[in-house]
Amino acid sequence: MRENSLFRLPVPSLRFVPIYRRNWLVWRKLAGPSVLGNIADPLITLLAFGYGLGRLLPQVDGVPYIVYLAAGSVCMSTAMAASFESLYSAFSRMQVQQTWASILNAPVELDDVLIAEWLWAATKSLLSGIAIIAVVVVMDISRSPMLVLLLPVIALTGLAFAGIGLCFNALARGYDFFTYYFTLVMTPMIFISGVYYPMDALPRWLAAIASGLPLAAAVDLARPLVLGQWPPDAAARVALLMAYAIGFFGLALVLTRRRLRA
Repeated sequence: MRENSLFRLPVPSLRFVPIYRRNWLVWRKLAGPSVLGNIADPLITLLAFGYGLGRLLPQVDGVPYIVYLAAGSVCMSTAMAASFESLYSAFSRMQVQQTWASILNAPVELDDVLIAEWLWAATKSLLSGIAIIAVVVVMDISRSPMLVLLLPVIALTGLAFAGIGLCFNALARGYDFFTYYFTLVMTPMIFISGVYYPMDALPRWLAAIASGLPLAAAVDLARPLVLGQWPPDAAARVALLMAYAIGFFGLALVLTRRRLRA
């Protein structure tokens, strides 16, 4: 029957809202350390590489290196924050604390829980991205009015990486499993997606692969905006991020349904 199908579409409703609000209220108690923890690594990277390496490499593609790196740091912060929330935090609620099991005693569906987790992870990543943008503005790295357009970019980036993270969460049997994600997925993606240097420096075959990654699409959209320019191929890059967000969230639904049915 369709009701028992792993591949059924979620039924639209607002039942996810109280679950989302519950996550917000819990996070609000530790908001300061949480945001600081999410932005620390990208911020250190921006300052250390931007000013340190920037002395040896004053310009990349005709712009100061710290300005070039700023867009990559915003996107990396967003991706990491969404990943941590959809992996470690979601796994804690699902497996360790049994929060999901308690919630499912109420008249809600597993799909509502997944939607709330997806949107909440994207929200946390948006907050982290905004924090890095604030640093960029305060340090006068860029004060382009087009920085405002970074907000929908990082929101969409957060949805994409939250969807990917929830897929790995559905497969995990313990926290150690997430090491594979960060070591084999996130770290290589960061290094080949144009965060630190142009993808033109990569071998042609690797650059072709990198151009199809969600982080590369986010950087391609963000970097021109930091420079006060409209991104080339903006529609294609937005479409790619939307495909990742919707596609991987759909896969996360299937995998989580299968896991909790077992």
